[in-house]
Amino acid sequence: MAYFHLRAVETNDLPRVLDLNQSALPHVNSVTLADMERFVEIASYFHVAEIDGLVAGFLIALNPGHDYASDNYRWFNTTYDDFFYIDRIVIGDDARGQGVGSALYQQVILIASAFAPRVTCEVNSRPPNPLSMAFHERFGFKTVGTQQTEGGAKEVTLLSLDFKSKD
Repeated sequence: MAYFHLRAVETNDLPRVLDLNQSALPHVNSVTLADMERFVEIASYFHVAEIDGLVAGFLIALNPGHDYASDNYRWFNTTYDDFFYIDRIVIGDDARGQGVGSALYQQVILIASAFAPRVTCEVNSRPPNPLSMAFHERFGFKTVGTQQTEGGAKEVTLLSLDFKSKD
């Protein structure tokens, strides 16, 4: 297992982050460098995982209320008053199975639990992504809905990890 370091994204990371994103299609949506730059501006959490000084993965999450043209993000904005939305996580092929994704999720869940009642995300059910679904189930995410996206070309399972209320 390789040693990795989590840190906030930097502008010079964006070309590598974009390459990782595009290599993960169709499990994540295609974006441009300008889209990544916008994420830097609006994301509440945009961290990368570094192995030996190279970006090996990333996670982007948003609070509600942004002008963001994602069908899934809009679904959560319509359904819940408050949430922390994981827009995407991508781990490079060489870094898979080394705990990078779990570490990013653990960090985001810890941060979100301090100010939001839930963490939300989606996983493709068409085309299926059974590894991602199993990963989310291990963290305790539960299905809260489904929807078709991209004109019916994709279907997603909408997930939520609800935190116990703090009385």
